[in-house]
Amino acid sequence: MLAQTDASHLTTADDWRPVCSAAATWPANDASRFFTTYFDTVKMGDGTSFVTGYFEPEIHASLTEAPGYQTPIYKLPPDLVRAWPADTPPEQQTGKPPLGRYDASGNFVPYYTRAQIDDGALAGKGLEIAWAADPAEFFFLQVQGSGLLRLPDQSLMRIGYAGQNGHGYVAIGRVMRQQGLLGDGPGQYPPTMQGILAYIHEHPAEGEALMRQNPSYIFFRVLNTDGPLGAMGVPVRGRASVAADPAYTPLGAPVWLDVDRSEADGLWVAQDTGGAIKGANRFDTFWGNGEQAREIAGGMSARGTALVLLPKGVVERLTGR
Repeated sequence: MLAQTDASHLTTADDWRPVCSAAATWPANDASRFFTTYFDTVKMGDGTSFVTGYFEPEIHASLTEAPGYQTPIYKLPPDLVRAWPADTPPEQQTGKPPLGRYDASGNFVPYYTRAQIDDGALAGKGLEIAWAADPAEFFFLQVQGSGLLRLPDQSLMRIGYAGQNGHGYVAIGRVMRQQGLLGDGPGQYPPTMQGILAYIHEHPAEGEALMRQNPSYIFFRVLNTDGPLGAMGVPVRGRASVAADPAYTPLGAPVWLDVDRSEADGLWVAQDTGGAIKGANRFDTFWGNGEQAREIAGGMSARGTALVLLPKGVVERLTGR
């Protein structure tokens, strides 16, 4: 909290210093008084929130390619870099340069899409961490951003987000809704992760084409932590950590949710971000791993109110009252 720069520009390290000092010695059985003593609550915009869920999936994989294990899980490619294309005018070179690669002619071009990577653009370059058994399960592990690999000897390997190919994220659930595949009607699949997976498994060719409509691709690294790493560089915790848009919610800030799914009600801490988590009141609750976490996160779609907790004095400084 004291070392990071708040991307929302709402708080400074000095705002958090008294909070962090008090937290180090505060009695755990008096949490309510801690929050009322050191925080004020504020609504971002009208406070109307949309809340989804994510979890740490477990999928079957092998450290070597073998029959039944043929979907590669790649580490971050060294040729994935940031640069300005040669035809970008200097006055437009603001912010971060885009992600891409240099082609054989030395031109900076967009990086390979999911479809190109699935077709073998990275094959034979020694980038494979492991090979997954089920391409659809691996697709959703990429959506979650981290996960556990159950190896043939039943041991577990944790992998976490290492980078992304620079292409925008396309939610295949939205595509399926537009095609009339998800819903409550006859022949439709439930509008949940489980429903999408069922469709892909039951319609392999159409499912593969559907996944390829999302050009975004996630690369991984092996983790030796006791949980998946969030955007703050510390492990996120089930039923406690929430992903938020750091442009509006300071990372590390507590967030109070009151939504139409009671499981998500209560206090969370903004410790993560996500490609689809954009906006002042967009949150993604983390549920840990295991079947219950998978069930809750896969069906989480809630609306209600969000309050962000900011250190005492910040709201008065920002609003003048």
